[in-house]
Amino acid sequence: MNPQAKLIFTISLLLGTTITISSNHWITAWAGLEINTLAILPLISKYHHPRAIEAATKYFLTQAAASALVLFSSMTNAWHTGQWDITQLTHPTSCLILTTAIAMKLGLVPFHFWFPEVLQGSPLTTGLLLSTIMKLPPITLLYMTSPALNPTLLTSMAILSTALGGWMGLNQTQIRKILAFSSISHLGWMTIIISYNPKLTLLSFCMYALMTTAVFLTLNSINASKLSTLMTMWTKAPSLSAMLLLTLLSLAGLPPLTGFLPKWLIIQELTKQSMTPAALALSLLSLLGLFFYLRLAYCATITLPPHTTNHMKQWHTNKPTNTIIAILTTVSITLLPISPLIPTTI
Repeated sequence: MNPQAKLIFTISLLLGTTITISSNHWITAWAGLEINTLAILPLISKYHHPRAIEAATKYFLTQAAASALVLFSSMTNAWHTGQWDITQLTHPTSCLILTTAIAMKLGLVPFHFWFPEVLQGSPLTTGLLLSTIMKLPPITLLYMTSPALNPTLLTSMAILSTALGGWMGLNQTQIRKILAFSSISHLGWMTIIISYNPKLTLLSFCMYALMTTAVFLTLNSINASKLSTLMTMWTKAPSLSAMLLLTLLSLAGLPPLTGFLPKWLIIQELTKQSMTPAALALSLLSLLGLFFYLRLAYCATITLPPHTTNHMKQWHTNKPTNTIIAILTTVSITLLPISPLIPTTI
């Protein structure tokens, strides 16, 4: 892709995100979402491959439908209340339509079908954008309207997302699809707490974005897209493999690592809100996610060639480890000690 074109699309992406997260009016928020969608489409279909074109088409149709629902929801609310302010969403029908629209934008169950397919058809760098920065505007809208939304509906969608994200990721061999189902599972954790403590949702999203960025950049640097190519990683970059192991375990939420922090605080808050069964369900369902993270970690670090899996040997290059990957990985595994500071800021 032409560097000038890539620069324009990247700036448009940042502009659309900034417009949406800083707006108070529904029309400007909708305009930001549309700019975002149009800017990411060329990045998805960057390589002229049928799967990339299919991914871009699926993404466009889903996001266009979700944007139409956002507009319809805000117009219905304005019709009944005369308010275009995002925080003044009070009409029950508008709230229901908006919940559906944001679930489609984020890829929450039962509107999750597009996300693994789109991520599988995209390059790893675009997949990183789809998993992190493209999730920020819908989560911001969810944050601003959370007092008006139905907590029972959000809790049901969250538990289903965590269950399905863990369950569907078990049998995958493509790394991008595994990370897509991981994203759906993490979104369940963020959604369940939004009605009770919205700041915890933002904290959880920030931690998730940090860890996912580290994983995607690591995979991009070794050019791994499926488990069989990941098996040759240890001989090429042993230090990177060891750090990937720790980052994946952090993403799974194991206690000494950063990923445990948001899950711990969410379970604590759910228990305070007398939602112990929901907290127990989420905790048990996260074990499904732990299984496929361990599977990824096993393929990356414990399986040493030669082995029986058919794979194509990649050219051995002595590329230096990127400084950004080193910083992100370090942050992804060492932030648990800051947890005493969190209750004072939330």
